[in-house]
Amino acid sequence: MNPIRVLIVDDHAVVRDGLSLLLQGAPGIDVVGTASSGEEGIARARALAPTLILLDLIMPGMSGLEALPPLKTALPDVRVLMLTSYVDGDLVGPAVQAGADGYLLKTASGDEVLDAVRAVASGRRIIDPEADRASRESDLEDLSMREREVLHLVAEGYTNAEMAERLSITVRTVKAHVSSLLQKLHLSDRTGLAIYALKRSRRPDR
Repeated sequence: MNPIRVLIVDDHAVVRDGLSLLLQGAPGIDVVGTASSGEEGIARARALAPTLILLDLIMPGMSGLEALPPLKTALPDVRVLMLTSYVDGDLVGPAVQAGADGYLLKTASGDEVLDAVRAVASGRRIIDPEADRASRESDLEDLSMREREVLHLVAEGYTNAEMAERLSITVRTVKAHVSSLLQKLHLSDRTGLAIYALKRSRRPDR
């Protein structure tokens, strides 16, 4: 198998050096280069064609979040794993929407970083549980009252038809609310929404 070609983009030299040492010593991984800014990262990615980019989220000048769209445009197949100190829910969702394939905190262990690199390179999406939880909490603030009602009924196991009857709206409107919930909560299907809704209904602070 071809090695995972990794480009590391971070404004801190100690982080770049530490990650390079960690990854270069792992089988099946080849660090092809490093960059200290978003702008340099885009230029180096175009020149080196990495398999995966480890991208810092917040950097002086062009941030990792700003660099994501041009990176994905220049290299549509490249996988991007955000590596950051920030758990802010307002950053996780936008990063995923901008094209991030993973979101890992810098508090992760060396083994966790290696596992995440291999998983994301293989096509899986990896989101740190703490960051994912913060993102979901932030996303809930964007829901309308009706969407919150639909989410609650999804947790209760109601079908679209039953929700329509309960809320005195059409099935078509229910489907529109479900689609909106999937988009706002960054979920891919109704099953994921049901699992998320059920977990929310069991939170001790509800």
